[in-house]
Amino acid sequence: MKKPTKKASNKPVKKTIKKFVKKIELKTRVQEKKGKITPLGSRLLIRPFTKDELEKKNSFGIILPDTDAKQKSEQGVVLAVGPGEYRDGKLITPTVKVGDKICFSKYGYDDIQVDGEELYLIKEENILAVLN
Repeated sequence: MKKPTKKASNKPVKKTIKKFVKKIELKTRVQEKKGKITPLGSRLLIRPFTKDELEKKNSFGIILPDTDAKQKSEQGVVLAVGPGEYRDGKLITPTVKVGDKICFSKYGYDDIQVDGEELYLIKEENILAVLN
């Protein structure tokens, strides 16, 4: 007698596909920007998070917006990484990589405009944390 087979749920597959599509979209945006700007030394090219990406919900589902609407984001995604800097004749490569979400110091970046989009150039020493 044959045992009845269970149908596999498509939910994990759909989540995996969505994550994969997001990674591909990020990589294409990175390649577009990377071709136009290449950071030098230990600098990084960062796309700051928008206000929509920074909004947080509490446990009751209430959205808590930022208190200061004019304040710029201090978090973002790394789009390009420079080759690193030389110390004592050795090349020290940056520890962050493309696609990492980071938190950086408030005044430690330079604003640049690329195709109408505001991006930041920042030294690796101004990165405070990598967000998981």
